Amino acid sequence: MTPPNTPGNTPPATPGGRWNDLDRPPLNERALRRALLTPGSLWSSLDVVTSTGSTNTDLAALAARATDTPEGAVLVAEEQTAGRGRLDRAWTAPPRSGLFLSVLLRPGPGVPAERWGWLPLLAGVAVATGLSRAAGVDMSLKWPNDLLVTVDGEERKTGGILAERAGDGSVVLGMGVNVTLRATELPVPTAGSLALANAVCTDRDPLLRAVLRSLEDWYGRWRAAAGDPAASGVQAAYAAGCATLGRTVRAELPGDRSLTGEAVALDGEGRLVLRTATGRREAVGAGDVVHLRGTG
Repeated sequence: MTPPNTPGNTPPATPGGRWNDLDRPPLNERALRRALLTPGSLWSSLDVVTSTGSTNTDLAALAARATDTPEGAVLVAEEQTAGRGRLDRAWTAPPRSGLFLSVLLRPGPGVPAERWGWLPLLAGVAVATGLSRAAGVDMSLKWPNDLLVTVDGEERKTGGILAERAGDGSVVLGMGVNVTLRATELPVPTAGSLALANAVCTDRDPLLRAVLRSLEDWYGRWRAAAGDPAASGVQAAYAAGCATLGRTVRAELPGDRSLTGEAVALDGEGRLVLRTATGRREAVGAGDVVHLRGTG
């Protein structure tokens, strides 16, 4: 007969096992579906997997394989072993320590394809808005797709967004957020988590619900405005929450070129407008941006 799980009799931890980390319980898939898959909702399906390489890769493959997959499919992983950020950077975190998910969107013919580039910026606004309310922690955005929190007086990256085309008319939007990552688990010193930013809530179930409801709201506004960033309010909301604007930054551009200047605006295409030391303005649409210390 198996002895009861009294203190001293707790089963040994196993990778991915139920008792691996009692401070990090698994997501409640059934409760999440009940809360989010409601009549009239954008969200059409929600699946939680224990571990996968990349939710973006998996959902894109599903959309390509089953072209009738409805918009609003959500795939959540308790752990990603090959998570990706922009520029193919690796994204790793302990199991059940964060929110790692992808959603399938089909903006449709009502939104011109040239406006789809706003989707990762829209997602940044949605995630920051949802988590600020649900977790009780101030979040800001670093152009184009990083989520920042303040830890010990310093800006730290706690999340990111990755948008990828998934065949004709489809976009897979991936989101990753560190929730309970401890200081000893940080992959780099500049990383952070909601817990390290003193969030009042680190329960991933309500945090995930908040993120998806906020994303549904902002996506609905944007699509109703035919993807117009100004009319939908997305452009103003991003600018209001963007920690990059008003700062002196260095943009690492394709072709081994860099540009330093003050980030002064976000244009109608979602590009970051820099004013250089000579007063010239240049819009940056792709690249890596570094906030320079002691400036701005």
